Amino acid sequence: MADTSPTPTVLLPEAEIARIVADLARRIAPAIDDDTVAAVLLTGGLWFAADLTRALARVGRNVRFDALWLASYGDDKTSRGAIDVRAPFQRPIAGRRVLILDDVFDTGLSLAEAVRIAREGGASEVLTCVFARKPWPRPRAPEPDFVGWEAPNRFLVGYGLDHAGGLRGLPDICALD
Repeated sequence: MADTSPTPTVLLPEAEIARIVADLARRIAPAIDDDTVAAVLLTGGLWFAADLTRALARVGRNVRFDALWLASYGDDKTSRGAIDVRAPFQRPIAGRRVLILDDVFDTGLSLAEAVRIAREGGASEVLTCVFARKPWPRPRAPEPDFVGWEAPNRFLVGYGLDHAGGLRGLPDICALD
């Protein structure tokens, strides 16, 4: 049986991803401290969060790390429009600054839900950072505080972004369309 799936087209090579992450760390560092809880939105944000927390350490910020597992896509290419909370924060966030990290901002639903959960958990401040922001036809709330890359309106894979759970491990960000 022949493979008829499209070949990924590299949009952002690994070296450029590293440059963007280092720049984000320099921009974020003045807004946080070592008591900040950096919370990744699972699972796609893991690659970005790992790189960003190491980049923050290189500029003198050693944040606490946590995760929030939200799901809105399943194995589809479009959001279902609803968010499932599969796992909440693992550490107390009351009275702490929380920096929510995600791979891509498109509908804004996951980020909005994460901000709501962090505020309900008593976070003293909630900041948001996404590696990529895709164009969207209508306003989204909240817009991220920090954005690394303005992505095209294409289906992205690699660097944590997936298609039905696959292609996350590609070192580059690619279009699959």
